[in-house]
Amino acid sequence: MSKNYLMSIKWFAVMMTIAFASTTYAVEYSSIDPSKSKITFTSKLMGSKLSGGFGKFSGKVSFNPDQPEKAKANLTIDIASFNAGGDELQEEAKGKDWFNTKTFPNASFVSDSVKVVGSDGLEIHGALTMKGKTVPVLIAAKYQPQGKQMVFDATFQLLRLDFGLGVGNWADTSAVANEVPVKVHLVLNP
Repeated sequence: MSKNYLMSIKWFAVMMTIAFASTTYAVEYSSIDPSKSKITFTSKLMGSKLSGGFGKFSGKVSFNPDQPEKAKANLTIDIASFNAGGDELQEEAKGKDWFNTKTFPNASFVSDSVKVVGSDGLEIHGALTMKGKTVPVLIAAKYQPQGKQMVFDATFQLLRLDFGLGVGNWADTSAVANEVPVKVHLVLNP
């Protein structure tokens, strides 16, 4: 066998090993892109739909699409970044009867376990802590790659009274619904 032939075989073997390795191990996504990510909610206030969100949140995420069941999330939400309705409503929401942002400036979510549902779905079990109360939550999420990023769209139902949000006259669920559907659009970088 010629020297060139042996070199060609070695080169081919090295290239196949590199190609196989790159297709076997997926990229780990862990950095939140804050410019593209958002947390939004809807609620009913006096019979009308109220939409809003939180403009600032951060955290640590670990997601490998080859092992989605091993995903982990630990998010911190800046409650003072609450945005819904006008200035008067926002100030009311930051007060003691609602979020009490002076005493409880942040909320947090920490995942406990992840169950794979279908080819691109997850059930994320975890704990949401807000206003000093920790409540288990179940989040339904879908994920898909977009360019070099991984995009998650997740939903869960928050029961505001579980966290003491809206006390006194605001505890009346005919005035403000107890059920608050929450949507999380999370964009991760590798």
